[in-house]
Amino acid sequence: MSALRERMICEMQLRRFTGSTQRSYLKAVIGLTKYYRLAPDLLSPQQVHEYLLFLANSRKLKWSTLNVVVSALRFFYTQTLQRLDINTAIPTRKTPCRLPDILSAAELQRLFAATESLQERMLLMTTYGGGLRVSEVVRLRVTDIDTERMMLRVLGGKGAKDRYTLLPRCLLSEFRAYLAQLKPEHWLFPGRNFNTPLHDNTAREIFNRAKAQAGIRKRGSIHLLRHSFATHLLEAGVDLRTIQILMGHASITSTVRYLQLTRKMLGNTMSPLDLLDRSAELALNYHTQEDLNAS
Repeated sequence: MSALRERMICEMQLRRFTGSTQRSYLKAVIGLTKYYRLAPDLLSPQQVHEYLLFLANSRKLKWSTLNVVVSALRFFYTQTLQRLDINTAIPTRKTPCRLPDILSAAELQRLFAATESLQERMLLMTTYGGGLRVSEVVRLRVTDIDTERMMLRVLGGKGAKDRYTLLPRCLLSEFRAYLAQLKPEHWLFPGRNFNTPLHDNTAREIFNRAKAQAGIRKRGSIHLLRHSFATHLLEAGVDLRTIQILMGHASITSTVRYLQLTRKMLGNTMSPLDLLDRSAELALNYHTQEDLNAS
């Protein structure tokens, strides 16, 4: 598959796919090849279809994981091999819309306190305080901290887009202590050899360990901190457009979903059943007052 692999990589590079997307797509095609023990260009549409059914029914992959495989195979067959017949065998993606859990202020305090080192605490507090993706926080550089403007510069975020987000004022003294103790030269959160940034999976492990230590049972990975950032800003009265810019959402529709998570807005909305009860109460008071006036 080496020649096909190179062709696929070239096609992905021409479209400026990120490194993680390229790896995921290659892994998906390799999985198909191993399943049939045949080169993927020799497979029929029916075989591709049956492989996807195997992943869904036997392997019971999550919808999000299966969607990646579907996207990868569609790209490989339509763009790399120019085989439109295979594309018809791949079902349209449908992803259930599940609302994420949100960490409360008390849970966040417990989470930060459960970290095992200053670097771990700074990593999680920066992720939440700036609403960062895990791939963004681990690639922050020391020079990305703008203390004069109280901003964090994010270079090469999702879609290869740069942006600025918030630098919490309460983190200034923590940052100074962290920089004095660890003395990072380039990467704000360096790996073991200081020449490379902390790996994404290491950051995820830090969050999962702290979450377990803090006794937090809500589902979700380190991305929970980003969800909590957006939701808490909405509850504080920050407008959607500002939150969209801070989070680096390409579309406002990605930001609007957080309206469904805000306790403040939902908590102030009365149920129609409560309105019925209230109408009945008003009517009773009205008739009682009429009776009193008549007497």
